[in-house]
Amino acid sequence: MGTIGDRISALLRHDAAAGVLLLACAAIALILDNSPLSWLYDAILTTPVAVQIGALAIDKPLLLWINDGLMAVFFFLVGLEIKRELLGGRLSSWHQAALPAVAAIGGMVVPALIYVALNHGDPTTLRGWAIPAATDIAFALGVLALLGSRVPVALKVFLLALAIIDDLGAILIIALFFTEDLSLLSLVIAGLCTALLIGCNLAGVRRLAPYVLIGIVMWVCVLKSGVHATLAGVVVAFTVPIRVPTIGGLSPLHRLEHGLLPWVAFFVMPAFAFANAGVALAGVTLADLLAPLPLGIALGLFIGKPLGILGAVWLAVSTGLCRLPTGVTWWQIHGAALLAGIGFTMSLFIGALAFSDPAQATAVRLGVLSGSLLSGIAGYVVLRLATRPRLSSGEVTEPLAKATV
Repeated sequence: MGTIGDRISALLRHDAAAGVLLLACAAIALILDNSPLSWLYDAILTTPVAVQIGALAIDKPLLLWINDGLMAVFFFLVGLEIKRELLGGRLSSWHQAALPAVAAIGGMVVPALIYVALNHGDPTTLRGWAIPAATDIAFALGVLALLGSRVPVALKVFLLALAIIDDLGAILIIALFFTEDLSLLSLVIAGLCTALLIGCNLAGVRRLAPYVLIGIVMWVCVLKSGVHATLAGVVVAFTVPIRVPTIGGLSPLHRLEHGLLPWVAFFVMPAFAFANAGVALAGVTLADLLAPLPLGIALGLFIGKPLGILGAVWLAVSTGLCRLPTGVTWWQIHGAALLAGIGFTMSLFIGALAFSDPAQATAVRLGVLSGSLLSGIAGYVVLRLATRPRLSSGEVTEPLAKATV
């Protein structure tokens, strides 16, 4: 039967484990923030944390260390995955990338348009247009994993590739639209760090220490520059060598990706979920849920995501630009498109960048949680009805290595 440790290890290796842990942390945050211990929840997130070296000091509450620091690690992993997929994976050729790329674009544009349509009269809430454009792949793949072998491998690959391109779109949105007053000196130093990292890559440096140390310096500079600090993680990731073999025949990129994946899946993202999912529901009415900001987010995720993805895929297939993956039906594409409406982590993150007012932050959380919950339930039901259990065990299924947005 195995020891308790063996059982826990097997549980953590399950494809749905990361999504279940995310859901648990979000639920704990909601419970705490609506209980007599709400003061403890707030006290934890506002705890000041300072790091100082000489005249250089970074003094932020714990919440911002999570959102600016831990999430930079998350985006670093996302950057590694995007680079790997572009250079030798599911996105390395037009034939492989065309359908998920078209689907991802539709799945970002239509939710944003729905949000804008509901908030066009308010310039303040319009800042949240990108919130429903994001997908939380950990949750989406977690729901998909609950269906087990019923789901065709080709559908898993489609959803995974779609989510990777969705991540890239979110990165571009953050870089272009969520910057503050820029510090030229900090940007220059960050640029020099980037040049050093590229030099290390071109010189064939295989040791991870230079990339990590220079990356930390770069993160501090980007943090001080006015550009969101998480983007430093993406830039550093793109400079890590992928075609230089090292220990065990793995490149530095593959070593970092394999090493970081469990930390991001089981620590970074759950910490972010705990820190950002808490919302006080006392006094919340139906009118609050139907206000333009939360309603735009919820409808963008639940209606806009599947509508945009399905519409884009139908257009691409009907014009002969792409073909449906072998063995995948339109109802299964519909189910995957619904799961892409689980915005959660990435939507909450963009919402935190767009709005600093507590009332607006609460509205963002209401919209994200309601839209993501509806999308997850609907996606599971549609895929449950659209797929059948496989009687044969001969099919080789591909492990879902990506347990992040």
